[in-house]
Amino acid sequence: MDKDKKRIARYGRHARVREKVSGTDSRPRMCVFRSLQHIYAQIIDDSQGHTLASASTIDPEIKGDMNGKKKVAQAELVGMLLAKRAMGMGIKQVVFDRGGYKYHGRAKMLAEAARKGGLKF
Repeated sequence: MDKDKKRIARYGRHARVREKVSGTDSRPRMCVFRSLQHIYAQIIDDSQGHTLASASTIDPEIKGDMNGKKKVAQAELVGMLLAKRAMGMGIKQVVFDRGGYKYHGRAKMLAEAARKGGLKF
C-alpha cells in the first residue's frame, strides 16, 4: 500500500469517527494528529468552531525535554502539557478523537497522559 492510499484510508477512518464524535461547550473534542516526526493535539469546541487549547512536540515549553526521547515518551509529554492547559481554562471533560489512528502507541500514550493530567474522557 503506497503512501497516498494509506492517507486516503486514514481520512475515511477519521470521517467515520467524526460522524460519532463531536465537541460541545461542556465536553469539547480532543483531536490528535501525528506526523512522522511530531504529534499535535487540540481541544476544539465544534459548536463554535474554535480551538480552545493546543500542544505539540514543537511547543517551546517542552521542546527542551524532547531531546533523546522516543516518540511515545514525547507523546506523553504533549498529553500532560495539553491537560495542564485545559485544566487552566477550566476544561475537565473531553471527548477523544483518535483521528483515524489505532488507539495504540503514540495516540494511546497521549490519551493516557492527558487522563493522568486530570482530564476525563
